[in-house]
Amino acid sequence: MPLPGQLPNPGSGITVAACHEHRRLPRRASRILLLMKACTAAEMRDIDRRATAEYGIPSLMLMENAGRAVAEVVRERLPRRDARVAVVCGRGNNGGDGFVAARHLWNEGRPVTVWLTVEAERVQGDALVNLEIVRRLGMPLQICPHAAPAQLEADLVVDALYGTGLKGEIRGVGAEFITAIEKAGAPVVAVDIPSGLDADTGTWANACVRAEVTVTFGLPKVGLLVWPGRGRVGDLRVADISLPPPLLSQETLRHEWIDASAVAPRLPRRRPEAHKGDAGRVFVLAGSVGLTGAATLAAGGALRGGAGLVTLGIPRSLNDILETKVTEVMTLPLPETPSRALSGSTEAMDAIRAGTRSADALALGPGLGRDPATGALVRALLGEWNRPLVVDADGLNLVAPADERTFPPQAVVTPHPGELARLLGTAIEEVQSNRLDSARRAAARFGCVVVLKGAATLVAAPDGRLAINSSGTPALATGGTGDVLTGLIAALLGQGLAPFDAAAAGVFIHGLAGELAAAEVGGVGMAAGDMLACIPRALRLVAEGIRAP
Repeated sequence: MPLPGQLPNPGSGITVAACHEHRRLPRRASRILLLMKACTAAEMRDIDRRATAEYGIPSLMLMENAGRAVAEVVRERLPRRDARVAVVCGRGNNGGDGFVAARHLWNEGRPVTVWLTVEAERVQGDALVNLEIVRRLGMPLQICPHAAPAQLEADLVVDALYGTGLKGEIRGVGAEFITAIEKAGAPVVAVDIPSGLDADTGTWANACVRAEVTVTFGLPKVGLLVWPGRGRVGDLRVADISLPPPLLSQETLRHEWIDASAVAPRLPRRRPEAHKGDAGRVFVLAGSVGLTGAATLAAGGALRGGAGLVTLGIPRSLNDILETKVTEVMTLPLPETPSRALSGSTEAMDAIRAGTRSADALALGPGLGRDPATGALVRALLGEWNRPLVVDADGLNLVAPADERTFPPQAVVTPHPGELARLLGTAIEEVQSNRLDSARRAAARFGCVVVLKGAATLVAAPDGRLAINSSGTPALATGGTGDVLTGLIAALLGQGLAPFDAAAAGVFIHGLAGELAAAEVGGVGMAAGDMLACIPRALRLVAEGIRAP
């Protein structure tokens, strides 16, 4: 279960806390949060059902704990006891949570008004129990089944209108209330999920509440963690409502939220007596004329990611340049084409085989260019490589579209949306319209781990696992940051991590290093090279259980 405290994530705008104790630790010493799983709406319903059926926890108790957690956040955000609170409730369990929160705030003497968007007769079950308590306490209750008020007079609004079961468009009075919440101009605390947001995809049809804080229960829902939904969540609080821990950590939950606690146990540990050969040997095959920077950054990412030995294979005529740019990395000049890209000749393949004989991992692609001869080289190499590798950038473009035979099983491919669209032979709009499904589909089709880069980078495995990254910053939207990620993941592969673990750890450390670099240089204008020196610091912070710039 979550530890008390907060986990700042300046890149995403999401803060996570255990709602039963809001003890704010200093940002430079914020402890990691023991929270790794995420779930779909259906999975959460099953967890709730099993909590009652198998553990005997009454559903009414779960609703009570949920409403109390929401009330705690309202107190934190609105310390003035005379501040007005409007609680907008629908007819389902989400509305029931709202009734409970309203009661706790009312019992403290706060001015609370409950707005019910349906006829009272339509409220059933546990929600009806708590609606009756609201009535018996004589709390202000406005029942508006036909039209929302023109104005919600409130200093804070609690959104308990729709929960995780909502699919599709919101019509009628529900849509009117979402408009009224927006027009109120007050901060919004959303109950479980902002009303209108699809809990599984992070999208919405026609209307969605924009919250300042979202209090979700048990586990974060997938739609709260991915964009565009992530932009409607505000600070995300994960409340402990007494759901049994075995239900929240079961292996059947295939979604994972990549935070510091998920990464720390995956990181390689270096023995006191280790030497450079024990720390992983990475071979980087990259670069062409005009694209030496990509090769440099990928090699630097591998070095800063902890690889003991890094060798950079590049076109022969670029060797003098790169020996100057990467002094801690060995270079291997290779046969090239007239366009000064890597050759696909037998001589080139023989040289690469010799150069990679002792390599633990291969990084393939940054800055290779689009020469057809280089494409032939990439295809031949992928066809015979039987060790871990990362394929990125032109390494992907040169083999697109791809199928189940293109990449070896130990591969990690790291496309941005445009590259994944080319690999799948589809449009970029299709990839971006449902990034979760696109990543899953690609991993299943290619039979290897797929990293779909972007805000809330996704890591998908062929067996159905899907992880969502929590680190990062808009400052990473600059050329070369993907090349750094390629080298970093290759370094983790070379140190013995399995492909899924290396990818998950790599994207988190990469995002955190970006946050650290952005904090130092001021954000926008940060260059990919600024990240390299921050990778070891990010590794140390996570290993020590600290998560903040």
